Amino acid sequence: MSTPRDIAQQFDLRTPLADVRPWGAGLINDTFLVCTAARPAGDTILQRINPAVFPQPALIMHNLRTLLAHVQARQAQAGAAALDLQFPAIRTTHANEDYVVDEHGALWRAIEFIQDTRTLERVGSARQAQALGHALGRFHALVHDLDPASLHDTLPGFHITPRYLTRYDAVAKEATHAPHSVDLDDCMAFIEARRSLAAVLEDARHAGRLSLRVVHGDPKLNNFLFDSRREHVLSLIDLDTVKPGLVHHDIGDCLRSCCNTAGESPGDAGAVRFDLGTCRAVLGAWFEQTSGFTSSADLGHLYDAIRLIPFELGLRFVTDHLEGDHYFRVVRRGDNLRRAMVQFRLTASIEDQQQQIANVITEVART
Repeated sequence: MSTPRDIAQQFDLRTPLADVRPWGAGLINDTFLVCTAARPAGDTILQRINPAVFPQPALIMHNLRTLLAHVQARQAQAGAAALDLQFPAIRTTHANEDYVVDEHGALWRAIEFIQDTRTLERVGSARQAQALGHALGRFHALVHDLDPASLHDTLPGFHITPRYLTRYDAVAKEATHAPHSVDLDDCMAFIEARRSLAAVLEDARHAGRLSLRVVHGDPKLNNFLFDSRREHVLSLIDLDTVKPGLVHHDIGDCLRSCCNTAGESPGDAGAVRFDLGTCRAVLGAWFEQTSGFTSSADLGHLYDAIRLIPFELGLRFVTDHLEGDHYFRVVRRGDNLRRAMVQFRLTASIEDQQQQIANVITEVART
């Protein structure tokens, strides 16, 4: 059976391999840091793409190639102004292929490790929040003229909340893995009270008010790499979910992750709160980069997105809990239920501040 080290040696690392070790805390793919003699602190990120999540992983690499070619062309045209956001290069194999398929049929890919960077567990300042908004806005600005039809849909149904609700309903009827508890009953009641929320963005898209664009798909806080010495985002990583989608999904997920003052895994879900100041800083910096192609209809559905995405993620966590934790990686039983409680508490905090968030969106649009 091939080990991560065996797989790493099939890529052209240009210098002798020194070490391969687990890296990060992702919930989907198996990720390793490859260190070489020339770059002992890290040279390459090696990942086994989870086939249960990405049934056609080769399409991911096609999308990544398309994205990088477009971004490089745009950056060449724009000059230094567009170069403040880096994207990891693809490492090819000795046979000049983009990936390796192991004896079990799993796809492994290798991409450049961006050195001298750090990730944040929580946003600690307005400057950090502005850097996050700037980076996401820069990404959207670089790809806003990339035809969504040129990319494959690597995750059919991703962020289509009505489908998640349908799946939850089916699972909840037949759940055998999860005995009911007060926490589970509270989560199920929360979902029941917000059924009408699920379709808000899809209804707007089908009505023609919102259009599909190229999106990152997963711009949560730890996918932004900050310069290790400055409050500046160097890179936006985890590009597996780049695909056609609604920009609102990106905005909603970024704010869901960045504006949660207690972090993604607090000891007490009751401590979770949506921070309005962080929201204002992120949205303001994002809009500075995207105002030229952001419509009034886009702005009109921003609050819907901010409220929907944490609800959607909580819904997915509850569903996985009921199914026996097959999708999101857990350390112990109940992790997905606890994650759901955090997202629902964040949703409630957003609802409590609906008018204030609407005022922020109005302020951003006027600047």
